[in-house]
Formats: sequence, C-alpha cells, structure tokens
Amino acid sequence: MRSRKPKVLQPLAGRPLLAHVLDRVAALEADVCHVVVSHEQERIRSAFADSHLALDWIDQGEPRGTGHAVFRALEGVPDDARIVVTYGDVPRIPAADLEACARGDGVTVLAARVADPSGYGRLILDASGRIECIVEDKEASAEQRAVDLINTGVLAAPAGALRGWLASCEPASGIAREWYLTDIVAAARADGHEVAVVESEDAAAVLGVNDRQQLAVQERLYQDALATEMMRAGLALADPARLDVRGSLNFGQDCALDVNVVIEGTVTLADDVSIGPGCVLRDCEIGSGTQIAAHSILEGVRVDADARIGPFARLRPGTEVGTGARVGNFVEVKNATLGPGAKANHLTYVGDAQVGAGANLGAGTITCNYDGAHKHRTEIGERAFIGSNTALVAPIRIGDDATVGAGSTLSDDVEPGALALTRARPRTIRDWPRPKKSGNKET
Repeated sequence: MRSRKPKVLQPLAGRPLLAHVLDRVAALEADVCHVVVSHEQERIRSAFADSHLALDWIDQGEPRGTGHAVFRALEGVPDDARIVVTYGDVPRIPAADLEACARGDGVTVLAARVADPSGYGRLILDASGRIECIVEDKEASAEQRAVDLINTGVLAAPAGALRGWLASCEPASGIAREWYLTDIVAAARADGHEVAVVESEDAAAVLGVNDRQQLAVQERLYQDALATEMMRAGLALADPARLDVRGSLNFGQDCALDVNVVIEGTVTLADDVSIGPGCVLRDCEIGSGTQIAAHSILEGVRVDADARIGPFARLRPGTEVGTGARVGNFVEVKNATLGPGAKANHLTYVGDAQVGAGANLGAGTITCNYDGAHKHRTEIGERAFIGSNTALVAPIRIGDDATVGAGSTLSDDVEPGALALTRARPRTIRDWPRPKKSGNKET
C-alpha cells in the first residue's frame, strides 16, 4: 500500500478493511475468531479493542506464509473443530460463501473465475473435473497461468486433519520458501480425501486488496451495492455513483440526496428530507421536511422538522436547530441551540449560545464566546432582533423582544423589550484634502 498504516487498517467506507471482514465472519456464529497478526500487531489490536466479537489474537512471529499463520492459529484448537480460513484484506467476501465453506466435513476450497487471474493461485483440475492441486502464480507454468479458475485463499477443513497436513507441508530447514496453505490440497488428496470446490457467484467480492488501485475498486463496488440497496428501500439518489456512505444511513420515506453527498458515522433522516449537492453529514439527526442546501457541513447536529440549512452553512458538534428555524449561507453554529423559527440567514457566527424562538440574527452577527482562556455563553431571548454587524461579548443576555441596533458591540445585558445600540455619532469634514502621492513615482 506504500503507507505507514498496516494494510488491514486501510479504510473502506470509513472503516478498516479488517472490520468489514470481521462483520462477515460474525455471521458464522463461530465459537472463536482467531486473528493472526505480525507486523505492527499492537496497533492493529488497539484498533479493535472495542470489538463486539471475542477475538483471540495470535502472534505469528516471523511471517513464514499462510500455512505457517494457520498452523499457529490451530494451537489449542480441538481436533473435531471445523476451521474456516479467510483473510483480513478481503473486505467484501460474501457471508454466503463463508457459510458454504463452513458446511460439510472435509476440505472445501472457495474459488472464482476472473478475466485476469494474474497474481492468483490457479486451481488445477484433473480429467474428471476434480481439484488436483493449487499452483501459486509465480510457480505456475505458462499452461497453468492460462487457467481462469483462481484460488481465493478461503477454505475450510477439520482441525485435526488440517494440522497434520500442514505439518507434512512445512518446508525443510534451509529451504527459502514460504509455507503455503494451498499445499494441503495435494496432501489431502494423497491422504485419500476429496476436496470440494465452491465457486463464488461474485468474483469481484472475493478478491483481496494489494494496492491503492484495488482498494479504490473495492470502495466503489461497496458504494454501488449499498446505493442499490438503499434505492430499492426508497431513497432517491440523483446519481448513485456519486454518493459515499462511510458509516450508516437510516432514512424515512421520500428522502432525496443530490450528487456528491458524503455520509459519515451514523446519520438518521426522517421523512421528506432533501440534501443538496456537495453536503457532508456526520453523526446527525435530521427532522422531517428539512432541506439542506448545497455544500453545507453538519457534524454532531440535531435538526428538527421543516428547518432550512445552507447553502454553505457549517453546523458543528452540539448544535440543535428547532422546528422551522433557518441557518443560511456562510453561517457557522457551534454548541448552540436555535429555537423554533429562529433565523441566522447569512454571514454569522453563533457559538456557545441559546437563541430563543423567533429571534432574528442579522448579517455579520458574532457571539464573542472566547476570551482567550475560557468559553462563555450568550443568551438571546425569544423574538429578539439583532441588527447587522453586531458583536455580543459573552457572557451576555439579550431579553425577549429586545432590539440591538446594527453595528453595535455590547458586553452588558439588554432588558426585555429594550433597544440597545453603541453606534458612534457621525462626523463630516467638508473639503477633506485626500492624501496624494509625491512626485510621479509610485511607492
């Protein structure tokens, strides 16, 4: 991946590759999930400290190949257990394929037919169509490389027999060769066991991620499948190819998303919500009938019904927007509550504040909440009117129905129903001699 981050922690749809694999494995309801790690294992373990699965972390030590990894995982596993092997870089492997391998008593290998099998081991079949062996790409002949039936690496086998076959396949000391898990196929055949093959119906889903191009392909396939699923559930998408869900999206009836919307964390949309192009929503709850206009960013926000947000609005964590309230273009709101029907239509910053129902904040209003060391609250009463280009120096309270004249800077409370302003008296100097440049040269 040419990255300082371990491959299994690379993100797909906002979550590590390994997290997706563990989700698929969870469907098997296995007794134990063994995760074999080597390089940067502490970093990987810490990323899954809160996993809902009971994970048995196994230190492979010096990586000696897939056979060695599985052999280490088998230590302490009862002989009568059935083992299913999969990989941390195959994030979209269908749970149905894993379940198909898990069934049965013998050896089952998951295969797929692909247009370009380069880099993958080939399943070599005998004249009767039964699997004879698996040949790694770098060790295959030209004839074997022409085979399009590839080994996905996923297999299932009884633990006791698998342990013995692996032991027989361990490279002799001094031989510079990886310990291949695939060698157990020939060992099982030599031991008189048939090897069943399950061919996946979704070849693209069982391919691993080895570089950023392959990761991008899997990302798009994931997003396309999710978009299709959501559209079938009633979500209207202007272009399903231009949606990215990096978490979970819950939605009611008649919700519509325009192009280039990004969903992160957990986002819930009630009925009749529309989201304009280029919006980013992270961990939000959006009430019914609310419209979010283009290029707005909402994070950690709760919006009630029939609100209007944006365009180009930024709502930061702790923000609550009441029913019918409006947050317009180039308005930033942080850790503040706007009551029902309140308005901050343009060019305004509302931080650490309580804005009452029906209040109107003019363009350029700023709640000066930070004194360089501490944050302070601003309280604006119901139906208060704050004129344009006003600075409210917190802590401060503006009473119900109060008016603040445009261009004011206030640090004292304003009583309900009162008018407050700090506008300087205008002064005019007639025939003002405008400064002129000296000589003909510009400086």
